[in-house]
Amino acid sequence: MSHEFLSLEKAAEHIQIDANELKHVAQRGEIDATVRGGEWYFEHSALDEWAQRNLLSANAKRIAVQNRAFAEKRRRERKGVLSIKDIFRADAIDLAMTAKAKAGIIRDMTDLADRTGLVYDPSTLFKELTAREEVASTAVGAGAAFLHPRYHDPYFFEESFIAYARSERPVFFGAPDGAPTRHFFLICSTDHDQHLHILARLAVLAHGTNLVERLEEAAEPGDVIKILGECEAEYLK
Repeated sequence: MSHEFLSLEKAAEHIQIDANELKHVAQRGEIDATVRGGEWYFEHSALDEWAQRNLLSANAKRIAVQNRAFAEKRRRERKGVLSIKDIFRADAIDLAMTAKAKAGIIRDMTDLADRTGLVYDPSTLFKELTAREEVASTAVGAGAAFLHPRYHDPYFFEESFIAYARSERPVFFGAPDGAPTRHFFLICSTDHDQHLHILARLAVLAHGTNLVERLEEAAEPGDVIKILGECEAEYLK
């Protein structure tokens, strides 16, 4: 977990929101921050945790704005276009998850990620995923949930990837619309900026395309990756 502190300007740049808006959030006590010599500073891990919650609780329009902001930041930094499809792995896809409750889903998603051999400490990952769900559900409605550790730590994983599972039966996972969830994505990222961008991109695909509907028809892992690529390409147009 990063204990680095960022200035107000650097923090706002990192999570891609207006600096005055972030300052007002801190003044309202919605995010931990300190004031030194009249300047605001934000701990990196706490900032990421707030940004994740804020992103998933936003409406579809705000999520789309965030996604575009992260994409523009990547362009400025010459990092290329983020491709969700390329981060998925066939060995981290399960189209028949049998868990029937939230705790079982979190355990099975941890095991699914660990199956890749890229998770350094599965036990800690499970605890962090559980802690995140206790603060607020990562279900966003539309039948999808985007699991991630409460505090993003780039050293959880050997490399970035996304695990995906479709449960055999919909599970009540705390979605804001009260509907059950069947499609579970676990974001495993080694980069702070990439982590937030992946979260934004998945959310806009769930709300702005027919991704979830099409994933209902996937018969094998290759279908999942193909559908993700097609929906992402459609959205980016």
